[in-house]
Amino acid sequence: MNKEFFAALELLAQENSIPMDLLVEKIKQGISRAVKKEYPDCEDFLVDIDPEKQKFEVCLMRTVVDDEPLDMSEINIDEAIAVCSKKAKVGDVVPFKLSTAKFGRVAAQNAKQAIRTEIKTFEREKYISQFHDKIHEAVSATVQRIEPESGNATLTIDKNEVYLFKNEQIPGETLKEGDIVKLYVVDIINPDRKPMVKVSRTHKDLVKRLFELEIPEIYDGTVEVKAISREAGSRTKIAVWSKDPNVDPVGSCIGPKHSRIQNIVNELNGEKIDIIVYDEDPAVFIAHALSPADVVSVTVDEGDQKSCTVIVPNNQLSLAIGNRGQNAKLAARLTGYKIDIKPENPIE
Repeated sequence: MNKEFFAALELLAQENSIPMDLLVEKIKQGISRAVKKEYPDCEDFLVDIDPEKQKFEVCLMRTVVDDEPLDMSEINIDEAIAVCSKKAKVGDVVPFKLSTAKFGRVAAQNAKQAIRTEIKTFEREKYISQFHDKIHEAVSATVQRIEPESGNATLTIDKNEVYLFKNEQIPGETLKEGDIVKLYVVDIINPDRKPMVKVSRTHKDLVKRLFELEIPEIYDGTVEVKAISREAGSRTKIAVWSKDPNVDPVGSCIGPKHSRIQNIVNELNGEKIDIIVYDEDPAVFIAHALSPADVVSVTVDEGDQKSCTVIVPNNQLSLAIGNRGQNAKLAARLTGYKIDIKPENPIE
């Protein structure tokens, strides 16, 4: 019986990636609860499980008496000598072995419940620990399946499944089974109950992480990303600045023959990216942010309200505003200023 018990124990530990000592401890707790329930008068007992020695014993620790035992906490001297120890004397505490089969279903159910609970706890903690260091990072994931009705996708990261909702996918992008894509790990939701990793391909910081991965000057800190604004699937503006006057921040991001920026654009399904030179002067920064439009002047309003008026040539007005106001909106988000764009020569 012991061989079967320990073989089952080994299989359970392997299937659930649970350390054997932790599993044994949980089974001991489950059996202890069963013993207490069946022998409430006997407070002292021993549960010994040793996988290395293939030893599995459950004993009541009973006090030897010379008359009739009051309950299961006592044992008559004659019975003690016969079944416990030939050297037993009155007053000794001797181990009285119980048949593990005696517990049968009760002990097994208690142990199984404890194991199930522990497995869930262990898996939850393991899942959280595997993603804890990935929060706010970009990771590679493999698309496993797409739900036809909702468009939600299941992907795997290091053999763990994550769920990418349709609204976190890049608009216009069609994911296919087997695709390897970059995801931004936003957070772990419900860590104390049923944890779920929230991932996104629309988050603006995905762009930042891709720049760090693709551009050595950003990774080593020579070029710094100051701000990002994004409309996923359409356009992103990213403001960069170089600590080294000899390093061109925009050129570093674009790379030889546009190789670096093209790799990022490809990862983002063709999303347009405007690389803006950051400037500590708000007026200069705002003018840069409205690229590709030319700007005549920027007047930053005084006071607590972060707003400004921008004058552009008449033929640049629609370019500065952008399709459905997108260029102006992204520039406003990038700089943190409310931008009022006006033509240089208003038509009377």
